[in-house]
Amino acid sequence: MKITDSPAVRGIAKRQLRFYMTNPAPCPYLEGQMERKVFTNLAVPDADLLHDGLSHSGFRRSQSIAYRPACTACSACRATRVLVDEFKQTKRWKRVAKKNGAMLRTPKRPIATREQYRLLKTYLDGRHADGGMSDMGLRDYVAMVEGSPVPSVVFEYREGDELDSPLIAAAIVDILKDGLSMVYSFFNPELADRGIGNYIILDHIAYAQELGLPYVYLGYWVDGSPKMSYKASFQPMEVLDGDEWRLLKSDD
Repeated sequence: MKITDSPAVRGIAKRQLRFYMTNPAPCPYLEGQMERKVFTNLAVPDADLLHDGLSHSGFRRSQSIAYRPACTACSACRATRVLVDEFKQTKRWKRVAKKNGAMLRTPKRPIATREQYRLLKTYLDGRHADGGMSDMGLRDYVAMVEGSPVPSVVFEYREGDELDSPLIAAAIVDILKDGLSMVYSFFNPELADRGIGNYIILDHIAYAQELGLPYVYLGYWVDGSPKMSYKASFQPMEVLDGDEWRLLKSDD
């Protein structure tokens, strides 16, 4: 698929869009594979329009950069989005919702706080101690939250309706014209047995339904990667194959 195939991108691309390629690096999801990414700068006029078009073409955002896998020998990474209106509330999801029923979501402007950063560090130390974000400092987190040139929000989750209750989860989310794009979420790892990570996704699906938005974008599903297998549980889900979004099937 040509990167500028999206009508929303085409006009901007002719004027000012430049794409670049990263050097090969070990893939964080599939052992023995090397990854490359194509990326472009989102800090341009009409950034929200550009971001919408690139998201439809399988790009993700990190700070002011939009990127997409561009590996020559592998195509396992596929962009995903949940079909909100057709989402199926299984018994499993009802149990997760019940366990976390006291959690309340509060939208915050994309301004980093020390409380959020402390929770992020606790999450990374407990769940991803050997990951690429494990050494993230406060300044890095500030850039992660506040470096967005597109409409974004931080959803904070606390137990009960007391605003001074401990922060137990948070999600950085981009607002698209057709959905919510979950950039990054984190939570208190001591509460992992409640399925909080899954609950955050369920809550975003419910919120998208309230807003009348058709999709929740979950990033990349990587066939063969245990780290990404959970995403396929949120059905029905579409994956981007080439230039076409299609339903993810059980035999994929």
